[in-house]
Amino acid sequence: MLRFNNPAAKFRKLIFSRTEGHCMKLTIAKKLLAAYLLMALLTILVGSYALFSLQHLNELAYTILKKDFLIIYHGRQMLDSLLAQERSEKKFIILKDPALEELYRARSSAVKEGIKKLQKIPDPDVAKQLARIRALHDECDALYQREIALIQSRQADEAGRLSEGIVKQKTETLAELLRTMQKQAENDVDQKMNLIRSRGTNAATVTTVLFLISLGGGVGLALFVTYAISLPLRKLKTATGFIADGNFDYDDLKINHQDEIGELAKRFRIMAGRLKLLEQLNLDASPLTRLPGNIAIEQQIEKRLAAKQPFSLCHADLDNFKPFADKYGYAWASEIIKEVADILLGALKTSGLDSDFVGHIGGDDFVIITGPDRAEDICRHVIAEFDRRIVRFYEDRDRDAGFIIGKDRRGNVQQFPLMTISIGVVTDDGSRFDSPLTMARTAADLKEFAKANPISNYVKLEDVQKH
Repeated sequence: MLRFNNPAAKFRKLIFSRTEGHCMKLTIAKKLLAAYLLMALLTILVGSYALFSLQHLNELAYTILKKDFLIIYHGRQMLDSLLAQERSEKKFIILKDPALEELYRARSSAVKEGIKKLQKIPDPDVAKQLARIRALHDECDALYQREIALIQSRQADEAGRLSEGIVKQKTETLAELLRTMQKQAENDVDQKMNLIRSRGTNAATVTTVLFLISLGGGVGLALFVTYAISLPLRKLKTATGFIADGNFDYDDLKINHQDEIGELAKRFRIMAGRLKLLEQLNLDASPLTRLPGNIAIEQQIEKRLAAKQPFSLCHADLDNFKPFADKYGYAWASEIIKEVADILLGALKTSGLDSDFVGHIGGDDFVIITGPDRAEDICRHVIAEFDRRIVRFYEDRDRDAGFIIGKDRRGNVQQFPLMTISIGVVTDDGSRFDSPLTMARTAADLKEFAKANPISNYVKLEDVQKH
């Protein structure tokens, strides 16, 4: 609450003076000056309060971005990996397939990688939760090693009881901890968004009240100040209401004043843009792989084209994926999509840089954006890893035969080879393609050209142009 020490008395002293017992009125210029000083004081108060409120809103938005969304995103990835880990463990007990053991370890590593990423968040409560999750996960890994030893010593029944007993209990506890951490982060996001809405509305209300008080500062100048300040403040109030209702596309906040209000409007637009971007990325991300979707992909290509720096766009697609999904089912086919996402991310860790990008267009189509000097190494890594891992998803008889029996789009029964991956690579520095869509379409055409080769391969635009 703002307080004034008897402002009426001070104002009377400012505009009246007594000389020899007589009251002398101030000149118009002095009255205007007095009114202007009062208006200037109140304008500073308005701007200061608004900037203070906006700073709090920015801090809340920053916390959502750097903490809560990271917990939600990585927590979901960890939960998916944990469930996949549990499935691999159950299958290994039954099938005793070494490939399942490797798949278990890959999923276990994914969980640990998620824990490492979340440990970067400087929050003691998060650190305590992660410490407990890490300890439980290490216990599950240790119990899994014990199961392997029991199976190797021909005590499969004992391994099965261990799996259905303490291993299952600890895995469920671990999953519940991850869900609780995600739920808490989601609740924190809701609370902070509500707080942003509340503080934004309060800021507009207090600002408006201070503005109305300032009207008593003078007639002529007060009218001018009313027009100069009330209009942007009304726009800010309206924009605050739109943002509070979740409408981040409000673009009528055109305030170019070189003062506190202009700065307030600028920061308000920045905050609205950040919130809109956060919402778009959250909605655009693939629910299966958690990779950025088409909006983020287009933004990445457009940004790099505008920068006029050479970069390579790699469009990856799976061959013979649909026959596999028809035979093995949607759920198992989805595991392949997640495996491909893991392969692409692993390729960037091995051969790429932090500035490189991986996106999921949808279905079995993916995109990698990297430097021209790294593109071929990344493609070779992806192809080698895909060919090595994909065989684990086939039954022994299909893997040994090298094909599966299925129906084509016309319903004809035929043989389909094991899945391969095809990649089209397009390089540009902003001088060849005039839009992200044109460049993406060219990469897609190259990918179709690569599909003509029955093995996993990649094709560059330069190689095609030579021929």
